[in-house]
Amino acid sequence: MKTLYLARHAKSSWKHPELSDIERPLNKRGKRDAPIIGNLLKEKGVKPDKLISSPAVRAKKTAAVIAEIIGYPKNKILIDKNIYEASSTELINIIQSFDDKYNSVMMFGHNPGFTLVNNFLTDSFIDNIPTCGVVGIRFNSSWKKIENTSGKAFFLIYPKLFIK
Repeated sequence: MKTLYLARHAKSSWKHPELSDIERPLNKRGKRDAPIIGNLLKEKGVKPDKLISSPAVRAKKTAAVIAEIIGYPKNKILIDKNIYEASSTELINIIQSFDDKYNSVMMFGHNPGFTLVNNFLTDSFIDNIPTCGVVGIRFNSSWKKIENTSGKAFFLIYPKLFIK
């Protein structure tokens, strides 16, 4: 069994218009939310074999915060430039290329791609994965054989479920 966690980056800042999109950092809410989600993942016993992140500052920072909380070495987070601005088809190609030695992988990236990937791989439609939201999907096949509705979503968490 393979488990995929699609983790959308935490809320980013638009305070510095001179920064390119890839350089945008987390805002105050994003800095608050990432540890909350990290602790919820830790409570759920989430321990991925591999963490992979988009090179966007907001995604890398979200990955680093969550990695620290769940006990994954930050220096082992793989940065994959292909995740940034990837279409859902490109993201699925990335997932299908994972080495089968990894039984669980957590990817940090962006919408709309992550929502579209969930909606393609599972029969659990999500309108939008919120910022700092994480979807867990299980597969009964190798990474190479995942396809339309071959996955089963087993949770969706995001900060607004826990913060009022």
